Amino acid sequence: MHSLSQEIQGFSKGRLKKQCTRVTTVMGRTLLERRGDGGEVEELEEEGGCGFVEDKSLDLQVSHVLNVAYGVTNLYADQLVYKTLQILDLPDTDITSYVGECSSFIDGAREKDGVVLVHCNAGVSRSTSIVIGYLMLREGLSFDDAYGQVKLARPSIRPNPGFHQQLQSYKP
Repeated sequence: MHSLSQEIQGFSKGRLKKQCTRVTTVMGRTLLERRGDGGEVEELEEEGGCGFVEDKSLDLQVSHVLNVAYGVTNLYADQLVYKTLQILDLPDTDITSYVGECSSFIDGAREKDGVVLVHCNAGVSRSTSIVIGYLMLREGLSFDDAYGQVKLARPSIRPNPGFHQQLQSYKP
């Protein structure tokens, strides 16, 4: 049995097995590459590449957008159904007063098998507060459970302190 130090001393680069790496270029070409003894890359062969198809479809087939930002325009009004409520991200804004109207829009989209994107400027305070309120109102979740579900889906959530406190005491 050899010790590790004996193995290291007996190591020789020539005993290493040559490895090949399959590389797919941005244009879809597939190459087999191997490093030469001097470290240079040797291209061994090219396989038939299939290329790629750019997917311009919207993720999750979003059909409806609930825009709760202030001053953000709706860019795809010809392709999506929008509802815009210009909500200020201030602790003294009564966020719970918007939950009912927003929930009705979300429900209407869901009845048509639609998918709703709820957005504000950064996706941190207003939109997440509306979704938390929706889960409390429609799904009967407690604040902690609703907050936890939204946080799982979007870890960067951070409702401002006023929204946080309002939602904690929200009784739908």
